[in-house]
Amino acid sequence: MNKQTLLRFAILSSAVVGISLLHYLTPLHLPMLHDIFQRLYYIPIILAAFWFGFRGGLSSAIVVSVLYAPHILFQWGGHLTMELEKYLEIILYNVVGSITGLLSQKERDRASQLQETARGLEESNEQLRRQSELILEIEGQMRRAERLSVLGELSAALAHEIRNPLGAIKGAAEILRDDYRPDDRKYEFLEILVGETERLDRVVEDFLRLARPRASETGECDVMEELRNMITLVSAEARRRGVELRLEPAALPPVTGDREKLRQAFLNIILNGLQATPSGGSVIISASSDAAGNQVEISFSDTGAGILPDVRARIFDPFFTTKEGGTGLGLAITEKIITGHGGSIGVESSPGRGATVKVTIPVRGGSGW
Repeated sequence: MNKQTLLRFAILSSAVVGISLLHYLTPLHLPMLHDIFQRLYYIPIILAAFWFGFRGGLSSAIVVSVLYAPHILFQWGGHLTMELEKYLEIILYNVVGSITGLLSQKERDRASQLQETARGLEESNEQLRRQSELILEIEGQMRRAERLSVLGELSAALAHEIRNPLGAIKGAAEILRDDYRPDDRKYEFLEILVGETERLDRVVEDFLRLARPRASETGECDVMEELRNMITLVSAEARRRGVELRLEPAALPPVTGDREKLRQAFLNIILNGLQATPSGGSVIISASSDAAGNQVEISFSDTGAGILPDVRARIFDPFFTTKEGGTGLGLAITEKIITGHGGSIGVESSPGRGATVKVTIPVRGGSGW
């Protein structure tokens, strides 16, 4: 019991005892004073109801009734009319104490609920703040990963186109060089040509080494958590397009993989589904694991126009795209990420019936990509 509660008990006790003493010590030939004292009992009763609720109000009224009843019986016993009036007053004490206490208790309960709601809103606001920070971080990581992946793909294509003619130039220069003596001026030029082709080859190799994605950072990855993060990330885009985006909950074992790369793969698939789905359609993501818990399968189903068979056969080819302004790298990168984790990716679709992208990832994955 804290100091405030003790102080309130002391105030109520003093008020009730003081008013009772005034009743017992005041002569009966001063009924006006007794009427005043009789009304004064309502003060501690109402205070007790406000401070301690229903129990406090009723308990205070009972204590007042017990202290006031002997005064009625022994001092006003000969005045029947006044006695009935005062018994009625005792009933009113209990009624007022009960009703006031009940109303006060309800008000306190409501205030407590409002405080609990306010705390819940604060916690939700803090959670949303942390989630928004996570989304911004993920979005930044996705952009960096996408830039690196695009650069890697372009570098691979560029290296292939440059190295082939470089090899031919170097071979031809070496053959021509054999026809001249070392002291011949043309021999010197051909030597420079061979050296420069070798230098260009090293430059291309250095560029490739710089552009290749960094080594995988594998670890335990909660697939459902990453999918929820991606849903949160693209929910605004889904609303803008008028497409329902839903993740069906499932209990999945954690997989071993590179979380950042798996996020990128999931994001590419979800964005493709949203872009292929007209307003009013839906993109549904579901996941499950096999009975042994050795692999996880994730399905991304949309209600778009579907994919033609000849397009479906090339959908994972680098630089192949049917979208205006597309790079044709998104699904190619996604396939490399999934296969790098020891998994597989495939598409099931019929024209006019939407498409379903199915991703399978082993719980103990590969080295990543």
